[in-house]
Amino acid sequence: MVRGKLPPRLSAEDRALWRRVADQAVPMHPARSKPSYPPEPAPPPPDPEPPRAPIPTFTMGQRVRDTRPAFDLVPPVQQRLAQDRLNMDHKAFTRMRRGKLPVEGRVDLHGMTLAQANPTLTSFILGSQSMGRRLVLVITGKGSGKRHDPFGSGPGVLKRQVPQWLRMAPLSQAVLQVSEAHQSHGGSGAYYVYLRRNR
Repeated sequence: MVRGKLPPRLSAEDRALWRRVADQAVPMHPARSKPSYPPEPAPPPPDPEPPRAPIPTFTMGQRVRDTRPAFDLVPPVQQRLAQDRLNMDHKAFTRMRRGKLPVEGRVDLHGMTLAQANPTLTSFILGSQSMGRRLVLVITGKGSGKRHDPFGSGPGVLKRQVPQWLRMAPLSQAVLQVSEAHQSHGGSGAYYVYLRRNR
């Protein structure tokens, strides 16, 4: 390799190291002039910073509009119910969802707190099963549609919570199927609960 010639495709660090080694080498032909190195390429200019949005003015006591997106850690109720396994006769399920099966009892939880609604629902479902009822209606209300916190509080909490309660003991042993009610029975503000036969 000829002294002073840089190998192709070297990094900046390798170039500097090569120059240091080349500068310390004793020339074989001192009469020749010292080699000249090509100038270092200029570093690319830094990316310009994106323009920042101006900070809005704020006065004490002013209400702040929350523009953050609402996140829900639990999938929508309709999606969870649609993914449930079908445990009852398909024809009866279709008739139930169309509002064609007779409702034998109903409970209205609308306006109750969670602490009030849970024992009311439990008593109603277990009592209905012991009476031999098959299809009952649980009214929860649709909620206001406003943002709620992702952990299950706020408007519409009963609509989201009731299907969970129906899947858990002691109600799970009594419940065969849950579905949103037909519009004639309250639509998304109520649930059909199809009960197992009392043994």
